[in-house]
Amino acid sequence: MAKPRVLIVDDNPVNVELLKAQLKPYPYAIETAFDGEEALKKIHDTMPDLVLLDLMMPKVSGYEVCRAIKQNKETQFIPVIVITALSELDDKLKAIELGADDFLVKPFNKLELTTRIKSLLNLKALHDDVDRSENILFSLVKALEAKDVYTRGHSERVALMGVQLARHLGVEEKEIEVLRKGALLHDIGKIGVKEEVLLKPGRLTEEEMKHIQIHPSVGFDICKPLKSLAPCLCCVRSHHERIDGEGYPDHLTDKDIPLIAKIIAVVDGYDAMVTDRPYRKKMPKEDAIKIFEKEKKSGQWDLTLVEAFLMMIRSKNEKK
Repeated sequence: MAKPRVLIVDDNPVNVELLKAQLKPYPYAIETAFDGEEALKKIHDTMPDLVLLDLMMPKVSGYEVCRAIKQNKETQFIPVIVITALSELDDKLKAIELGADDFLVKPFNKLELTTRIKSLLNLKALHDDVDRSENILFSLVKALEAKDVYTRGHSERVALMGVQLARHLGVEEKEIEVLRKGALLHDIGKIGVKEEVLLKPGRLTEEEMKHIQIHPSVGFDICKPLKSLAPCLCCVRSHHERIDGEGYPDHLTDKDIPLIAKIIAVVDGYDAMVTDRPYRKKMPKEDAIKIFEKEKKSGQWDLTLVEAFLMMIRSKNEKK
């Protein structure tokens, strides 16, 4: 098992050597940086598991380093312990507001330092385990789609368009990230659908249609054990619901279908129309737009979302 990587960032070599000496007995791979600029480069290149960060440094301050770490999706879960001689409350509050996970004032107690490092590394390890589990599911979706030339890249396109529509509607970024993950996983349940049904070139029988309609429930059951995906489950389970209650698997009506699931339903329908499927050739985008116009009040999709989506699509087409 690889040693946890700890990055010490301080412009004072004496302080760096002191921290290295105190951490030497522990199973950590220690790296050092002597200013904020060097720290950011090392964080980008080696992705440490924890950063011990001084605040007052030349070139790029510790505040800026902390901000950069916590605002980047790839590094935001790296724990940051701020170690500084500053004792003013305002300085501490500023570091905490920027996302620092802990705060130690020099001179610090060695046991306190090592205990806090161990605790934060344990939390980081738990997050990494969750991250790996999520990535396995995302990889499973890609592997599933790769087997079918007709749906290759479908989930990524749905995720991209879903995010664009959500931003167009002014949905909060936190909710948009939930939508993105849910869209990537929305068809994972097709792993439980027979290939001869999934790839059938002709019209499905009633029995085959019922079989393919199990995929939202199967996907829900696959993702449910991973607690980090709990907010995304509605996307997986409810992307084939209709606002008139005629969808599946739960026959939810308008008010009971979460907004992000409604968004995915719209963009999923559009992508299905404009790409080849086993049972039909893709249609021109203009024809898909006409179908949406015609079906706006059919009860399948949320009327407000359809209008916003059509506005977004037309705007894109005009810019080309």
